Amino acid sequence: MIELYFYPSPNGLKAAIMLEECGLEYRVVPVDITRGEQFAPEFLALSPSNKIPALVDRDAAGGPLELFESGAILTYLAEKSGQFMPKNLHDRYAVLKWLFWQVGGLGPMAGQAHHFRAFATERVPYGIERYTNECNRLYGVMDRALERSGFLAGQYSIADMAAWPWIQPHERQGQNLEDFPRVKRWFEVIAARPAVRRALALGHERHADREAYRYLYGQTAESVDRQRREREAGR
Repeated sequence: MIELYFYPSPNGLKAAIMLEECGLEYRVVPVDITRGEQFAPEFLALSPSNKIPALVDRDAAGGPLELFESGAILTYLAEKSGQFMPKNLHDRYAVLKWLFWQVGGLGPMAGQAHHFRAFATERVPYGIERYTNECNRLYGVMDRALERSGFLAGQYSIADMAAWPWIQPHERQGQNLEDFPRVKRWFEVIAARPAVRRALALGHERHADREAYRYLYGQTAESVDRQRREREAGR
């Protein structure tokens, strides 16, 4: 059995979509990051960066396998299932380069756009402009890539599953899909997939409130350790 430690944020949805697409049996272990559950000692043992998703495959060869980082999780599930990752060298690395593009670029930049546009406690014009513009540039990168084929790496793959949840909240990033017609078509095709719909049905993000701000923003090494101790004391 696979256990998915999950919150319905873009990174959590990546893993859920892949599990639904490849048909592996799994169960969801909810982690409410707006209420500090990511600081529970048992979760930190799986994900030392106190971020979701995390995954445990109890049936992995050689014993239970524990993973954190969404890119590693998607790659493992592709290898385990033999799906959504080509075995041909060139096609495989076409998928991996777009997966790493999302993990290293689209996700972090979109996340910063979300923060400065929707969640920052004060309006910071430079931050809003900087990350809105960078998201716009990255959408342009995708739009040009999709001119070659219907999907990022030629065929539907874990690269598309990684990127799609970060495009879903495009309005929060200040982007209009009408400006990127190939991205819009790609987005709608993937949104219509039954597996994607099932993953979305697992839950919706909670809007950050005053309590959530304690756990989501402004973390330091000391504050993470303090939150861990508070969780331990509250058990």
